[in-house]
Amino acid sequence: MKIILAGGTGTIGRILQQHFTERGDVVAVLTRRPGLNQHPAARMVQWDGRTRGAWWSDLDGADALINLAGRSVDCRYTRENRAAILNSRLESTHALGEAMGSIASPPPVWINLSSATVYRHSEDRAMDEGTGELGNDFSPQVVKAWENEFFRHKSDGVRQVAVRCAIVFSNRGGAFPRYAQLVRWGLGGRHGNGQQMMSWVHEKDVAGFFEWLIEEPRAQGTINLSSPIPLRQTEVMRILRERIKPWIALPSPRWMLELGARILGTETELVLKSRWVLPTRAQELGYRFRIGTMKEAVAALVV
Repeated sequence: MKIILAGGTGTIGRILQQHFTERGDVVAVLTRRPGLNQHPAARMVQWDGRTRGAWWSDLDGADALINLAGRSVDCRYTRENRAAILNSRLESTHALGEAMGSIASPPPVWINLSSATVYRHSEDRAMDEGTGELGNDFSPQVVKAWENEFFRHKSDGVRQVAVRCAIVFSNRGGAFPRYAQLVRWGLGGRHGNGQQMMSWVHEKDVAGFFEWLIEEPRAQGTINLSSPIPLRQTEVMRILRERIKPWIALPSPRWMLELGARILGTETELVLKSRWVLPTRAQELGYRFRIGTMKEAVAALVV
């Protein structure tokens, strides 16, 4: 197949570049910075994420479009950064929608990344596509606007899927290397009260899930990508400690996390928000997770 990865140079993009090229597919990556985080077998295509360009021709006749474009949320939520986080998602999705509605042979499946952070902070019950309660703070508002922009662009014969992805566990970037680093530094105790739930997904299931979505004609609308076994944060850190074996494991109260977040230029929401998400629709449609438990995930990543 010919697969287009828009904004495909981040953590998920690199996972998918490797997976699809090694499977023998033709992969074209739409990127603002060609050459950055490129798999040798993937082809980089210049775009600005906003306007029409030569990249339209790559979409025409492709088998699947996967949009991963959007500024990283691992930053301080200043007014400028909030605007960049929102606009980078809306503008790139709009540009792709304009192209999909104009080219002669649009890809028959368009998968748009979304986020499991769209659900409210939940320590009391799990959230899925049918019963989940959406949040109202900054991050959920971004996701809701992003999904609305995505589903606003309808094209005949194009199946659309918004993937509400949990925290990706991978050594290629994202949250996992930071968690492992904290444990090695002796800060592998509870974060805050430690009761927040962590929904996660291993990189093998990121690759397997997107492949499955392309091939599963019943998959459409919003769908959660998250391990079926989320854990409380205290359990996650315990499993990491068992694997890494630090000499000490100090807790990190909220005030310490706030101070550390300012120093590192990030937000405490990334570790304190309770994301309790289940992949109900995916399992009902037949997806089977390759890495189901946190112990399996940590063992695969910490060698």
